[in-house]
Amino acid sequence: MGDARTENRRLWDEWSDDFQALWNADTADGDLPPAPCPFTADAPGGSQPEILPSVEGLDVVELGCGGGQASVGTADEGADRVVGVDVSSGQLAHARKLRDLYGVDARFVEGDVTHLPLAADAFDVAFSGWVLQMVGDLETCLTEARRVLRDDGVLVFDVPHPFYELFDPASEALERSYHATGRREITIDEDYEADMVVFDRKVGDYHRALVDAGFDVERVLEPGSDDPDDYDDDPLESNRPELMAKIPRSLRFWAVAN
Repeated sequence: MGDARTENRRLWDEWSDDFQALWNADTADGDLPPAPCPFTADAPGGSQPEILPSVEGLDVVELGCGGGQASVGTADEGADRVVGVDVSSGQLAHARKLRDLYGVDARFVEGDVTHLPLAADAFDVAFSGWVLQMVGDLETCLTEARRVLRDDGVLVFDVPHPFYELFDPASEALERSYHATGRREITIDEDYEADMVVFDRKVGDYHRALVDAGFDVERVLEPGSDDPDDYDDDPLESNRPELMAKIPRSLRFWAVAN
């Protein structure tokens, strides 16, 4: 059993080109690839203006930035300074290309979200999208997020919804117990040498870890619709409209540093 950080870095270095090709598959010739900002009204669960009216003029860090879409989108929305951190050099290469295509000011740094190569009290906002489920030491990760945020800074993160993860997407049958938490390995492609390592947690585990790290939890969101037609076809087998119409696909937390 390998170290989760090392295995996930190997996987993302292998998967990066194919994953970004999937992400950009619907981009028409001559158009910019998608770079959605996670703080706009059309983000999952909508914006939360009473918590974060705007990112304009703010310093923002993305924890586990991958191909840089959220970082670039946030810079394009007017953030003053944007820094993306990721363990995968392959993903960071795509992030820098995307930044240059958009012509925005964003910096991308190779690093671990449990040991951020960033100064304390340096950011107003931190975001992480579908990353924390791959982090074994959630408590240290959130403590690091609190360290780099200023007082009253905002942390927003998404993870796959723990309840959705219990189901086989094709059969919609339960595969394990919600109480069966801990490490799990997922084979993305038989041709890749590495598997994805994830850590199954309950919703309450994320909430408790946030509070222990020094955050006040302001929102817990489970965005979705009960109409399968509201979901686009997705090349990822795990994203099945029929199942997503019954169970939330993602879970989003909004928290404020106290």
